Amino acid sequence: MVRPPAKPPAKPRGKPAGAKKPARTRAATADTSTARARTRMAPKKKALAVKTGGRLGVAVAMIGALSAGTNMIPPAKTHPTSPPPMSAPGGVGAPAPLLAVGRPVEWWFAYKFSSGEFKTAADDPGRVCAFGGTLAKGSFSLKYAVASSENPTLTDGPGLIGQGGGDPLGATFSQIYNGKYYFVVWNDQFYGDPDRDKDKNCDAKQCASPWGHSKGMLAWDASGNGVLLQVTTPSWPASGGVAVPRHDGNTLGCISNDNNIGNAQDFFALRLSPDDVKAVLSGLARASVSTDVTNPQIVNKVVNGVPLAPDMAALVNALGKVTTDNRFIDQPLSSGFRMIVKPSALHVPPWQFLSSVLDSEPLLTATWWANPQIPSTRSGKDVHCWDKSLTKPPGEVDVAFNANWEGVLVGFTGGPNHAKIGVSMPSGAHHYAIFGDLNQQGQLGDPAHPNDAKTCNSSQNGRGGLFFVADNPQLSAGVAKLITGTRAPFPTP
Repeated sequence: MVRPPAKPPAKPRGKPAGAKKPARTRAATADTSTARARTRMAPKKKALAVKTGGRLGVAVAMIGALSAGTNMIPPAKTHPTSPPPMSAPGGVGAPAPLLAVGRPVEWWFAYKFSSGEFKTAADDPGRVCAFGGTLAKGSFSLKYAVASSENPTLTDGPGLIGQGGGDPLGATFSQIYNGKYYFVVWNDQFYGDPDRDKDKNCDAKQCASPWGHSKGMLAWDASGNGVLLQVTTPSWPASGGVAVPRHDGNTLGCISNDNNIGNAQDFFALRLSPDDVKAVLSGLARASVSTDVTNPQIVNKVVNGVPLAPDMAALVNALGKVTTDNRFIDQPLSSGFRMIVKPSALHVPPWQFLSSVLDSEPLLTATWWANPQIPSTRSGKDVHCWDKSLTKPPGEVDVAFNANWEGVLVGFTGGPNHAKIGVSMPSGAHHYAIFGDLNQQGQLGDPAHPNDAKTCNSSQNGRGGLFFVADNPQLSAGVAKLITGTRAPFPTP
């Protein structure tokens, strides 16, 4: 389980004393023909007295926030529980994150690269359609890097991702799909299967704002123990169980509609206690995720003839609706991860919102950075779409432009990168690794007309999503290595 130490490590984060520190260069935006690089000195690291770690530290922070009068929802009670029984092949026991069949872990994170960086051969023998469909042709990539509770250092993963029992995504999905569990699948881009066209602001391809910009699935057993699978792939997954398959297949790389395997994506799996499952269901409702609780292809409410208990049924049946409640959620989970939920009705830049909730932590982000682009921001002084309930200003929030992995240039603008990940910057007080649903797209606002309603609900400002945050030095360092390089500029004064 991810539990930060009670005190911060004594040695500094970064290079040994005396090592030369490289200058940080920011690249100009993608539509600027002439590169305008500029170098900034990293701000001095804060002096820390004592840092309280783990769930206690989170609880103390939330109590302080509540006393300050924020609109944060009080967290649900999360009691320490014995770890649920790990899943066995075939969906026996509680579902869990799997690195491969028979290799359960507390959590794993995987980053799938884009076709422009590490192209997978169409005839690669590792490609299969384990969950139906037809092998896609064209330019795509199934190469990935992975970190887990077993090994938090981000390293290249074996084989191809999403293909079956030998990779984390394929193994974790397979135990759910071929097992017997209660489940919910959500995706704002189902591409017409299942059909969400009947709902307001949805068409044959996707559900637009104010629906949440979230994708993933949640499964649990009769005891309430479960697993979360957060994904960033449009059109996958779109069925949670083999009993009600998708017409077009349900394998990554085997779907005729665009499931974005040409672009980089990220996947995150987390083991959940019964209290965690309820908390995540509440978070999904607050984020206004797109699902249909009447469709057994994506929501299963009966297992072996046993329907959901009334309290669970109420939480599930609250999904698939757009909420106007703008109170965010900051919830510690039993694993040591922290779930932070931005509602669609809270019209603020998403990663600046997250920085604020994380006590103004400076963040480096890598998302689908495309029009309307939110530039890097120095601090709260650059943000004019804000909400008074967010009592702390955001710290610096930077947008990753490109970096290197295995000597190959990896891009993080819209086009190559559809992942939504972030880390604390070296000047911060923590070692956060962050896996989210939202892009740095929207508006910072006009200083002459702050909080203008027509401006501030732009793009991702006006959409909901979830962030899962761990204070884990090894995991944070690995994600930072992946995305640290040139960065997008600050807004022009």
